[in-house]
Amino acid sequence: MDMIRLGIIGMSVGNAHPYSWSSIINGSFDPAEIARVGYPAVAAYLTANADTLGIDGTQVTHVWCQEESVARSIARSAAIPHVVNRMEDMIGHVDAVILARDDPGQHMQMASPFLAADVPLFIDKPLSVTMEELHWFSQQEAAGKFLMSCSSMRYAAECRTAKTFLPALGELQLVTAVGKKDWTTYGIHMVEGLSGMLEDPLPKRVQYVGAPDRDIVLVDFAAGFTASFHLFKHISPTFQFTFYGKEGWHQVEIQNSYIMFKETILTFVKSLRAKRALLSFTKTYRVIEIVSKALESKALNGNPVVIHP
Repeated sequence: MDMIRLGIIGMSVGNAHPYSWSSIINGSFDPAEIARVGYPAVAAYLTANADTLGIDGTQVTHVWCQEESVARSIARSAAIPHVVNRMEDMIGHVDAVILARDDPGQHMQMASPFLAADVPLFIDKPLSVTMEELHWFSQQEAAGKFLMSCSSMRYAAECRTAKTFLPALGELQLVTAVGKKDWTTYGIHMVEGLSGMLEDPLPKRVQYVGAPDRDIVLVDFAAGFTASFHLFKHISPTFQFTFYGKEGWHQVEIQNSYIMFKETILTFVKSLRAKRALLSFTKTYRVIEIVSKALESKALNGNPVVIHP
């Protein structure tokens, strides 16, 4: 394909990806409009990186949101030429779609018409939080549908840099991961970041040990180390990982959201040109399985859940 035409559908409360990702791709944004709708931090990082915006040979050409006024706001800000009345109206006019809502309960329903029409699809994190829906997506992928989903944390510059330091720590014993908000929406950031840095280790056992306003999850891995994930609703905004090995320790703090967003989009675009997802769905399945099993453990009053290979 020459010019890749993308459609973007969303958005969900508190998730500015339809604005930011469209701007990163199209190279156009309106900082005043983005700030007006409640995302001044997004306007700030787009402004700081304005000279690197735009992805050659790729354009978001169509947008749809549940509220037409939101879709038109995104279109004005990112110079998207077409606002459609129904998301299905994009089919036949775009080469791929980014489902930019991050509320997983909507994903299966919204993805269905595009997968049925063989439209390549990137789905914002988390793909799902239930094993039933994860199995459905797995079946779609196994049937040859072009499906990609991940947290952008996998492509964070800080995570890529950390991979050069981690071998010096010796045999890994413990990883602690600290983040904001809640497990359902942000737990995947921590799991995906850890998975990317450690080349997707196999989980064995998941246990939820949290409390109201603080989700804490323990995961034992087949390699012999334990990871503890801490998502606190009222914590100062942060994403931190600390790795403890027999020979040393290392801390990673994620600070540059823009880079990881752009790298995620670039990976999707490269996948479209390669005509296959460059991120293995097996890795996505493993991450979502941890997220889902933690919620299962929570429903079981904190009893651990075993993950079978």
